[in-house]
Amino acid sequence: MLRSLLSIVFFIGCGLGLSVKSFAQDPQYSQYYAAPLYLNPAMAGGELTGRVGFNYRNQWPSIDAQFTTFSAYYDTYLPDYNSGIGIHLMQDTEGAAKLRSTTISAIYSYELKIADNVYFRPGFQASYIRREIGFYENLVFANQINPADPFGPTFPGTDIPGLGDPVGMLSLSFGGLLFTENLWIGAAAHHVNEPNQSFIDGISPLPAKFSFHAGYRIPLGEGSMRSDFTHLRRQRYFTPTINYKRQGPFEQLDIGAYFYVEPLVFGLWYRGLPYKPVENQSNRDAIVMMVGVNLLSGLNIGYSFDYTVSQLGIQSGGAHELSLSWTLPNSYQGKPLRRDTILPCPKF
Repeated sequence: MLRSLLSIVFFIGCGLGLSVKSFAQDPQYSQYYAAPLYLNPAMAGGELTGRVGFNYRNQWPSIDAQFTTFSAYYDTYLPDYNSGIGIHLMQDTEGAAKLRSTTISAIYSYELKIADNVYFRPGFQASYIRREIGFYENLVFANQINPADPFGPTFPGTDIPGLGDPVGMLSLSFGGLLFTENLWIGAAAHHVNEPNQSFIDGISPLPAKFSFHAGYRIPLGEGSMRSDFTHLRRQRYFTPTINYKRQGPFEQLDIGAYFYVEPLVFGLWYRGLPYKPVENQSNRDAIVMMVGVNLLSGLNIGYSFDYTVSQLGIQSGGAHELSLSWTLPNSYQGKPLRRDTILPCPKF
């Protein structure tokens, strides 16, 4: 999505000091499956054991209006209740005005077996979001400019009490995930209650975000023997995926594929919807290239780079993204699992 358009809309709204409805969008990750709880609450507990992860994204580092996002999460599975639980923390800083959003989410999912090797997982998420911006530290309003010396010191900007105070809101989200041994189809609806995010008197709803994601893992046969004591063969997969999302007037599609040759993973996909312009701007975003490694210890590390193909061009610096997750050792102590099918989504 074109976050530059959002920055322009935001600055215009702040500069005019109007209580109007403005557009906004959630942060995005190119490695969307490396942020499973952020993608879909139904993925909580999907590994059938504990998991901890971190994500970092730096978008457009070569320009002043860059976007940085950091998140951390933990989830686990409760086999006696067929349930997954998780917690997700995220902080996002947007643009030159340094709009900062901090989110903490509690997540619950439940797993249902609907046929042999076919499972469905509904999920629910409740989030508290706090947004803040240094209005008078990072923005200059017209009434702060001295007409006799427009390039000199500005007047104090404290004439509107309460303007720019932090905003807190509660967001509710839902999701669902259907999967088999090699296929998965998921959908999620975030901010379904559309909480008010206005910094000034009035109503500015945070638009609901709808997403659809799917993929199919194609086995490519086994490679040479592992060097560990299991004597298992190395796995090879080709996995095409899609991830579509819509929030307010903005739509975006990620389409591409992962190639897994144990322990290495390579990914390549395109992001954008060029046939559906937004505000008369071409809806092209980036070509994403990714490399990662899955270690036998359960540690997964991924790096991706977005080559910007929008009007900003590569002079924006593209986007760098790093993901880190660790699947904790199984703590079932020999107890039989309720399913043999492993969630086939990539870890990046």
